[in-house]
Amino acid sequence: MISTPTIRPYRPGDRDALDDICIRTAHNGLDIRPVYADPSILPATFAAPYVHLEPDLAFVLDDGTGSAVGYILGTADTPRFAEEFRTTWLPLVAARYPEPSGEPGTPDEVMARLLHHPERMVLPELAGYPAHLHIDLLPEWQGRGFGRELMRTFLRALRDRGVPAVHLVMANANKPARTFYDRMGFEVLDVPMDASVTCLGRPTADPDRP
Repeated sequence: MISTPTIRPYRPGDRDALDDICIRTAHNGLDIRPVYADPSILPATFAAPYVHLEPDLAFVLDDGTGSAVGYILGTADTPRFAEEFRTTWLPLVAARYPEPSGEPGTPDEVMARLLHHPERMVLPELAGYPAHLHIDLLPEWQGRGFGRELMRTFLRALRDRGVPAVHLVMANANKPARTFYDRMGFEVLDVPMDASVTCLGRPTADPDRP
């Protein structure tokens, strides 16, 4: 019997798989382990807090055997999420990933600085795009239409909640990701950002296009 890959809601048992997917894809689409001394800081910043705080907006690509091989997750309300990140999530992980006392000098310290400042997510220019997301798939599952279906699933969930638009921040070095987002109808937003990243957004209406 051949098992069919499917998009399904996140389950608590997927947590380790999501951490692994993040670690294997979060460095401009590549494995972060050659770059970070403690790679777990990436999922602690960009994956785990979302399934902890807003699990109803997390969806996975199941390979057909019950294992997650890709995910999309995010929040419907970025200001609220940033507040809950500080009050609820950060106390759980702050001791393992302490904030650097001075200017960050390593990739781990740069990430720890981001972890300890969730308010960085809240910008007045993004008020019209209150939701944001993160999406990652293992390399062997990319380019097969699964990312598109994950995105459409997430956009439908936002639309059904009455959320008008969503944004994301991507590394400019990740060229394949930019091509994907362009195809999904995302456009560049005029938001002050570090020169290495770009902010993109789109309405949640018509989630099944293009």
